[in-house]
Amino acid sequence: MEWKILAPLIPPAKEGGHPRTTDMRAVGNAIYYHLKTGCQWNMLPGNFPASATVYSYYRKWQCLGVWEKLNHTLRGQVRSKLGKSTQPTAIAADSQSVRTTEKRGMCTALMAVKR
Repeated sequence: MEWKILAPLIPPAKEGGHPRTTDMRAVGNAIYYHLKTGCQWNMLPGNFPASATVYSYYRKWQCLGVWEKLNHTLRGQVRSKLGKSTQPTAIAADSQSVRTTEKRGMCTALMAVKR
């Protein structure tokens, strides 16, 4: 059920190149496994795609804001089921949240270098 919601939010493969051969659902599952267990990327179990591939998609999606889109979509659906507006009306920010905004600049710089 969740994959039906998330799959359309995954960026498509680049046009003009080789067709994508990696299963994006398997990549997503590997990323969730990594985040849940805290294991090193190179210690992902063998039933997932290659760790370098998984990490590459993780960073690319992080820089493109895909994780934010996924979070907003899922949050909106949960709020709808609870009978609330899909958009929250309040936000809480702490010093840790403010510090993480610096990383966004690094993503932008990394993406510019890869182009």
